[in-house]
Amino acid sequence: MASSNTITVTLGQIAKMIDHSLLHPTMTDADILEGLRISKKYNVATACVKPYLIPMAKNELDGTDVLVCPVIGFPHGNSTTDVKVYEATAAAQAGGKEIDMVINIGKALGGDWDYVKTEIEAINKAVTQNGAILKVIFENDYLQEEHIIRLCEICSELDVAFVKTSTGYGFVKQPNGQYSYKGATVPHLALMRKHSKPGVQVKAAGGVRTLDDLLHVMSLGVTRIGATATIAIMEDAAKRGITSEPTTVEFKPIAGESSGGY
Repeated sequence: MASSNTITVTLGQIAKMIDHSLLHPTMTDADILEGLRISKKYNVATACVKPYLIPMAKNELDGTDVLVCPVIGFPHGNSTTDVKVYEATAAAQAGGKEIDMVINIGKALGGDWDYVKTEIEAINKAVTQNGAILKVIFENDYLQEEHIIRLCEICSELDVAFVKTSTGYGFVKQPNGQYSYKGATVPHLALMRKHSKPGVQVKAAGGVRTLDDLLHVMSLGVTRIGATATIAIMEDAAKRGITSEPTTVEFKPIAGESSGGY
């Protein structure tokens, strides 16, 4: 499907691809309320929020089918497993229906797969026992392909709901001293889809900022994106004639490895 650069979609399918990201550390309550208004207006899949905002998000989204998606161990994944389990349990019990957690990146890079698997398993159990589902964030910018493949295999063994590329905040220091970020790339998304079993969905975060980007990753088998550009994406979809009826549209493929950020 990707090679033809066309895809058949509805406006509702596009909206339900989006986790509207409200995660920047400088966002005020007023900013969050505006983001939740956008989430409701476009009827996206979830509003992705920091844990202290769960009550506000739950209240503002009441009566809609937009879910609350808190993040835990975010953005660096460095808390102890016990703390992550506590945070995930509290988030689910407070009304979070989808929980995005960050793996212990250093343990993955060091090949301590028993630690990584045990942690993901404990958090997944805590989340599902409290009526939510888990998305596992890898932070691909820090990883090699072999790490990504092994993480997909572990998440498949544990039946997590989603594997996710990035936090949106995993800036990597380059040899020149500058920090940059690729986020979701086409090769990594294809790799994650290939090595995750069919029941494990793939979420792309970082670098998916346009309708064309969304349609391209959808054609790869991605079923969710993290985005701040929700308004631009949805307005472009309407301009291009996408409606509630299945519409076949062309998309411009993502060129190379775009720099990251939501």
